[in-house]
Amino acid sequence: MASRLNPYLSFRDNARQAMEFYQQVFGGNLTLSTFGEFGNPDPSVADKVMHSQLETDSGYTLMASDTPPEMEYHPGTNIAISLSGDDGDELRGYWQRLSEGGTVSMKLEKQVWGDEFGMCVDRFGIAWLVNISQPQA
Repeated sequence: MASRLNPYLSFRDNARQAMEFYQQVFGGNLTLSTFGEFGNPDPSVADKVMHSQLETDSGYTLMASDTPPEMEYHPGTNIAISLSGDDGDELRGYWQRLSEGGTVSMKLEKQVWGDEFGMCVDRFGIAWLVNISQPQA
């Protein structure tokens, strides 16, 4: 898979409803994963969306999640740019350059879902998510 760049939206407790709405608008296949599915037993977030992805028939990709209560959420600034793919060298290079002079909010490292993932805000205030897919066994 080539690297992809697409918008990533953040919501507070209504990511599922928003993504189902976008699926009605654009069509396509919607996948949703909850915090509970990834081992968070806290009932206040277990059913909230940790990650969702809408792949449309027109080739658009839209990703979104609910913002956990312990993280700040500011409507109007709730969008990031996601870089994803399986070319680790390419994506780590992007990560290095994007995070240089910026702020790393989550180190680029292996996560519970098996991929390498990190979050940063570049020196110009743009939020970036980088996900390096791992080979499927």
